[in-house]
Amino acid sequence: MKVSKLAANLIGSEIVKIGNEVNDLKAKGAEIANLTIGDLNSNIYPIPAKLKEEIQKAYQNNLTNYPPANGLLSLRNEVSKDLKSRWNLEYSANDILITAGSRPLIYAVYKTIVDEGDKVIYPIPSWNNNHYAYLTSADAIEVKTTPENNFLPTAADLKPHLSGAVLLALCSPLNPTGTMFTKDQLSEICELIIEENKKRGADEKPLYLMYDQIYSNLTFDAKHYDPVSLFPEMKDYTIYIDGISKCLAATGVRVGWGFGPSHIIDKMKALLTHVGAWAPKPEQEATAKYYQNSEDVNTFVDEFKGKLEESLKVLHKGIQDLKGKGLAVESIEPMGALYLTIKLDYIGKTKPDGSTIENSSDLVFYLINEAGVALVPFSAFGEEKSEPWFRASVGGLAVNEIEVMMPKLEQALSNLK
Repeated sequence: MKVSKLAANLIGSEIVKIGNEVNDLKAKGAEIANLTIGDLNSNIYPIPAKLKEEIQKAYQNNLTNYPPANGLLSLRNEVSKDLKSRWNLEYSANDILITAGSRPLIYAVYKTIVDEGDKVIYPIPSWNNNHYAYLTSADAIEVKTTPENNFLPTAADLKPHLSGAVLLALCSPLNPTGTMFTKDQLSEICELIIEENKKRGADEKPLYLMYDQIYSNLTFDAKHYDPVSLFPEMKDYTIYIDGISKCLAATGVRVGWGFGPSHIIDKMKALLTHVGAWAPKPEQEATAKYYQNSEDVNTFVDEFKGKLEESLKVLHKGIQDLKGKGLAVESIEPMGALYLTIKLDYIGKTKPDGSTIENSSDLVFYLINEAGVALVPFSAFGEEKSEPWFRASVGGLAVNEIEVMMPKLEQALSNLK
C-alpha cells in the first residue's frame, strides 16, 4: 500500500531496534546490562520527592485542561529567573517556550528556519540531526569529528561549510559522547557565526545556531559554556534547547523549554499549536512550584550527578582495565551527561562460530547475545557502520551491575579472533 514519500523513506531508529532485541531477550529470562537508552531507571534515580508531590497536588486540583500555547506564565517566569541566576542569561517569559520535552522544540527550530534545500550543518556523531534534516528536506552537511577533539567540531572543521547555511546544530554536553566544548572551542565557533552574519544582506536568512544544552546541569569537573554568555551579539542568532528531562531525572515528566529571539520563538509557538506538543498542565504547574526554591533544585542536581559520575567512572575504569590487559578497547574520560564513549576495535574479527563481525551492528548483537551487554553504535548517530565507537548510557544500571558485567564483556571480546 502506498504512503507518502517522506514516510516511505524515513529511517527507523537503530536505538529502538537494539532496544527491541534487548526487551525480547529479557522477556525470555536473559539478564542484559542495558547501556543503550538515554533514559534513567526511575527506581535507581527517582525524580525529586517535592516535584512528585507537586505533580500529585496539581492533578488533585483538577489542573487537567489545556495549558497556554507557550506554557504557563508561572513556569516561564521561574525559567527566566533560573536562567539569570544560573547562567546570567537575560530572557523574559515571552522569549521562553514550554513543550513536552526537548524533541518538539528541536523539530520546531528546524521547521521554523529551514526551507526545502536550505543548508543545515551538524557534526557527526550527534543525536537525531540527520532525521530532523530529512523531515525538513534540508541540504544536510554532516561534519565528521575526531576522538582527538572529543568528537566535537572545531571552528576549522565548520568554517568551509558556513557560507549560505541557515542553521548550525550543536550540543554540549554532547549526546552521544558526554564530552563538552571548552571556552576557546565554542568562542571560535561563535566568532565564525558572527563574521558570517555580517556578510549577509537584509533579505537573506541569518545563520542561526541551535544550542542544545539539555545536559548542562550534569557536568563534572568541566565548566559549561554557552554562546550568548560568551558573545552578547549571539543573542540574535541563538536558540537554546533545555528542560528538566535529564537534570531532574524526569525523562517521562515531559517538560522542556526553548528560548531565543522573539521572532523565532513566536513562530515556533505558532507551529506547535498545530502539533499539540504541550507539556501537561499539572507537570508545568509542579515544575514552576519546584523551581521556586532554587536550593532544592541545586541540592537534587548535585546529588544526582554525583551518582552518575560515580557510575561513569566505574565503567571508564573497567574499560581502561581491559585495555591494560591487552584488549583492543579505549574510552574517553566522561565530562558530563550520562554517557561514556567506548571504542571496541573488533570489527573484522571472527566469532567462535566462524562467522565475521562485519560492522558495528554485528558487534552490538554479538555482545548482547554472548555477554549480556547492550551498547549503541555511533552509526545510530550518523557515523558509518565501519566505525568501532559506541555510546554507553549508565542511567539504567546501578554501580554493582556495571561491575558484574565487566568480566562478561571481557570474556566475549577475548573469544573474538
